[in-house]
Amino acid sequence: MLGWIILLFSLITCFNAKSSTNLTSLNNNGIALWEAKVFSGKSIYTINQHQGRLALQALSQSSASGLVLENKIDLTITPYINWSWLVEKTLHGLNERSKSGDDFVARIYVVIDGGFMVWKTKSLNYVWSSNQDKGLVWDNPFAGSSVKMMSVQGKQSQTGKWYEEKRNVYQDLIDTFGDQGSEEANLKAYNYIDIIAIMTDTDNSGKKAESYYGDIVFSTK
Repeated sequence: MLGWIILLFSLITCFNAKSSTNLTSLNNNGIALWEAKVFSGKSIYTINQHQGRLALQALSQSSASGLVLENKIDLTITPYINWSWLVEKTLHGLNERSKSGDDFVARIYVVIDGGFMVWKTKSLNYVWSSNQDKGLVWDNPFAGSSVKMMSVQGKQSQTGKWYEEKRNVYQDLIDTFGDQGSEEANLKAYNYIDIIAIMTDTDNSGKKAESYYGDIVFSTK
């Protein structure tokens, strides 16, 4: 009987281990596995306590750099991305749909890497928009339709307040890049993401931004 109990416990533990994946693990400095990617000037990312919780602080001054993790995620197993974020000040007066205004106080994005077939590379950006309404989707002004911007938080969102987010990445990819006509075709197109990134950027506007991110976790539900 004891053997069966141990086996059952092992199976439950194994299932629970696969039911969610914490990609940042701020308590254990898992963010150290993420690589810095500099586009224009270096934003500063550090782990700090903020409003009683451990967070990744992002400071940007006319800069655009992010933290990138190459990690293949099977969206049939863990389709949901969960995170929390807070911004201290938004970037007023920007047209974020234009090249000169393509700055965001906070963004988390996922990438399907097309490899040598670069035209198959797709990126979905979950952004905190300073000037757009919440719930909008538009093409990135630099990359066009291969990069979609989704305003998870918008101009009505409060500064200095933590927001908890959960998105079904698989469904969002279908909704933003297009339904392929069948479940089989959708799985072929959107089954996996290859890269996850965090970025606070103000290089186009030349402004300052201070934002905070909680752990990024993929889960089954």
